[in-house]
Amino acid sequence: MNEKNLLNFKIGNRKIGEDHPVFIVAEISGNHNQSFERAKELIRTACQSGADAIKLQTYTPETLTIDCSNKWFQVKVNPAWKGRTLYELHREAYTPWEWQPELKKIAESRGVPFFSSVFDETAVDFCEKMGVPAYKVASFEIVDLELLKKIAGTKKPVIISRGMASLKELELALATLKENGTSQIAVLHCVSSYPAKPEEMNLATIPDIKRRFGLVTGLSDHTLTISTSLAAVALGASIIEKHFTLRRADGGPDAGFSLEPAEFKELVKSVREVEKAIGKAQYGSGKRESENIIFRRSLFVVKDVKKGEELTRENVRCIRPGHGLAPKFLHEILGKRASENIEQGTPLSWDLIS
Repeated sequence: MNEKNLLNFKIGNRKIGEDHPVFIVAEISGNHNQSFERAKELIRTACQSGADAIKLQTYTPETLTIDCSNKWFQVKVNPAWKGRTLYELHREAYTPWEWQPELKKIAESRGVPFFSSVFDETAVDFCEKMGVPAYKVASFEIVDLELLKKIAGTKKPVIISRGMASLKELELALATLKENGTSQIAVLHCVSSYPAKPEEMNLATIPDIKRRFGLVTGLSDHTLTISTSLAAVALGASIIEKHFTLRRADGGPDAGFSLEPAEFKELVKSVREVEKAIGKAQYGSGKRESENIIFRRSLFVVKDVKKGEELTRENVRCIRPGHGLAPKFLHEILGKRASENIEQGTPLSWDLIS
């Protein structure tokens, strides 16, 4: 696959990459609060809010950890998670697998691709049976090379978050994916802090990833605002992933760093505006600018001049509007003589100069 193709690929019917609109992913995660009806409402509302894709997480508490309460399995960070065991946290946050085919149908019936972060090989097998068009590798799984090999073997596009990963770890993960079957890869810059603070984000990493690896880049954004995502788009992000909830006040393991529907709509609207503003490199006047060129300065006769009279700084000035000769010709015409009588307020032209 050539370098150009590495910077463009498809998920479902949606083209992704530097030549296409930013791909905005709504991450549902555990914001369903173990309610199937709420999960369905989350999917419907995310689609209505402008999401280009819906993403779930496919795991069970048993595929991530064991039911153990000794000190190694106690969560000691993040106010929303602190004080529980890993098993308890993942039991609360996981999305029951029997829900996922129906949730996929809801998204796809609205023309929105649906895929998942997979956390072990059985999750990959399950998602293959569902027929997902792509896979996500979560930041915490970037070092699980056996999982990466399994995902790569599907030969489907892969979006991988690099939160916490060193450059060497990222290089190894990408090499593993490529060597085992996939070249359609996007790397999302990510700060695995919940919520992340703007001063932690180091968004300059986004163009650096593109420069180093020549791949589609983006941002998995755990900040509480949309401004970080907009800055990422300005820096070249082709994918934005944001957690989505109906109401933060309803709680849940990820609610505190998720966007509500109105906020997600504003994100989508603002990203589209930023895309239009970025445009492409251009010099000279644009279509709507050109009508204002007339307000530039140009050379005008500012005092009546008789035929044969010398043109001087007293009777010629560089003023607005722009109907006369360009200002760069001032020194060329000074000292020359008028070819006819010229009235004050006449734009200077070559035929008025002898």
